[in-house]
Amino acid sequence: MSLSPKLTRPIAVGPYSIGGQNPIALVGGPCVIESEQHAMGVAEKLKRITSDRGVPFIFKASYDKANRTSIKSYRGPRLPNGLKILKKIKTELDLPILSDVHKEEEVEPAAEILDILQIPAFLCRQTDLLVKAAQTGKPINVKKGQFLAPWDMKNVVVKLEESGNNNILLTERGATFGYNNLVVDMRSLVLMRDYGYPVVFDATHSLQQPGGQGTKSGGQSEMIPDLARGAVAVGCDALFMEIHPDPSKALSDGPNMLKLDLVSDLLEQLVSLDQVVKGKTGC
Repeated sequence: MSLSPKLTRPIAVGPYSIGGQNPIALVGGPCVIESEQHAMGVAEKLKRITSDRGVPFIFKASYDKANRTSIKSYRGPRLPNGLKILKKIKTELDLPILSDVHKEEEVEPAAEILDILQIPAFLCRQTDLLVKAAQTGKPINVKKGQFLAPWDMKNVVVKLEESGNNNILLTERGATFGYNNLVVDMRSLVLMRDYGYPVVFDATHSLQQPGGQGTKSGGQSEMIPDLARGAVAVGCDALFMEIHPDPSKALSDGPNMLKLDLVSDLLEQLVSLDQVVKGKTGC
């Protein structure tokens, strides 16, 4: 038995390395691109906050939310306009970018701009999508399906490896618990580290209540700090958090998003915890 988390293989993302003994990183931004101005504004503020806290930062926003509860729900600017907005943020703010890919035909245009291709939880077993994404050579972040055990992700890892890609991140985002509810088993963060790749904890979607409001999902955003602290204490390489200036007005996933004003103070706590876990403080 070791008192320290198992070290993972560092993965290069833009100017950063995620994993190993590197500082915990933040993948953050709004759930979906609401407008160019909105996305740019959030990215600018998060870049400033994370720079002040010494936290490696990857901006995220979906160009298309293809799995909304209702057909009437806002999905985003979609292709090609969504990628154009992400490219502008990447270029003007000098930030690495993550977004979701849902179909094989999206992969190549997305890979020209994105620094990390993300496979959504519902699609984590789609072999053709995984293979296509892997063949780009880009880092791939796969969200563990709400219906999978941590050890089931080994098969996902093998699909990517055998497609020639070892730039892999695995994200825990909760497991289905009855109807309209998710729970987090923190052991998952430990078990997935056994595959050797960086593990990310999604502190916002883990508190989602899928379809809990009838035509949209609910959530328990008030518990984001608690789960984030728990995940860092257990040992994770990055945190994924959807962040909005006013979640009550968000066009997607507002009930489980973190308010932008809370990010700086929360990161201060999380950085301190991460340093303790990695043995980089005298505490």
